[in-house]
Amino acid sequence: MSMVRFDPFREIEQFANGWANEPAWRSRWAAMDAFKSGDAYQVRLDLPGIDEDSLEVTAENNTLTVRARRDVDAPKGAEFVTRERPVGTFTRQMVLGDGLDVEKVSADYRNGVLTVTIPVAEHAKPRRIPIARAAGGDRKVIEAS
Repeated sequence: MSMVRFDPFREIEQFANGWANEPAWRSRWAAMDAFKSGDAYQVRLDLPGIDEDSLEVTAENNTLTVRARRDVDAPKGAEFVTRERPVGTFTRQMVLGDGLDVEKVSADYRNGVLTVTIPVAEHAKPRRIPIARAAGGDRKVIEAS
């Protein structure tokens, strides 16, 4: 029998390491926090300057995908002296563990922060296992082989 530790973001580190060859700004375009709160996980991504109509959050085959677009925020014909803010369409994906309910994912965007809530699936929640008692209070010996 093998024990498997429940890791809802089991491949996120592997995914993050795939960004190593990308420009530094691209890997940091959406700073992210992920944490468990009650019976759900929350992922919060900083997306300042993103028009909420350009946001797209999808969950398919245990993969959560966030897409967003930031356009140039300057008058037409402006000549940039410095340009550090990334523009374009950006995508971030997270592979979710089997213990999460991807059918009930919800998202909220406020003040430049996208919050994605991913509930723990019912089958993955801890549950108490009843212990059968022998009739007459006799103790049973359990032997391991």
